[in-house]
Amino acid sequence: MKENNPIRVVLADDHAVVRAGIRQFLESSGDLHVVAEVEDGKQAIKAIESHKPDVVVLDIQMPEMSGIEVTRWVRTYAESTGVLILTAYDDDPFVLAVLESGANGYILKTADAEDIIQAVKSVHEGKSVLDPEIARKVMAHVSGSRLSAPVEHLTERELEVLSLAARGFTNKAIGFQLNISDRTVQGHLAKTFNKLQASSRTEAVMRAVSLGWLPPDLGQLPEE
Repeated sequence: MKENNPIRVVLADDHAVVRAGIRQFLESSGDLHVVAEVEDGKQAIKAIESHKPDVVVLDIQMPEMSGIEVTRWVRTYAESTGVLILTAYDDDPFVLAVLESGANGYILKTADAEDIIQAVKSVHEGKSVLDPEIARKVMAHVSGSRLSAPVEHLTERELEVLSLAARGFTNKAIGFQLNISDRTVQGHLAKTFNKLQASSRTEAVMRAVSLGWLPPDLGQLPEE
């Protein structure tokens, strides 16, 4: 984030009162600015196209298009925009669908305002952020799911790249730290996803954590 430039946010939730409350505490932080608020998925896409926000905060259940469908669209057409799912739903099917769609974060509406604000900032920094309750569900799924083949161990460089990705570094920043090109970083991540049978950074990190290859504190908000 550039200094003195607020993080630009599009907020999508089909309940006006909820949107108003979220907007109020996000903007109270001083460095977050809601550039648009919308009530359904199609409006969210239009707002993203128009405003090109840093982060879009989405509910899951919305008219026209769900937050999951919007996330898939963002990952295809607006890759530079971070996606934070902010919802009341913590059912396993929703959690797994969000993970597979490529969202950067999944936070429950029961979280403290300060945690939600920090989650938006972390997503903007490229980090994967999971509510502690969601992280437990993801870990249980990853630990309990059967892999289609034995997991090939990551090379030292692949583990370095995944560790930096888990800490929120972009491909370019990872390449700078490791003195390799961002295209090479992308290649390492692709091989890592393949080895771990993962479809997103978050899933890859969680599987690496479950295998004991990464520390367990990556990608989740601290509990009280």
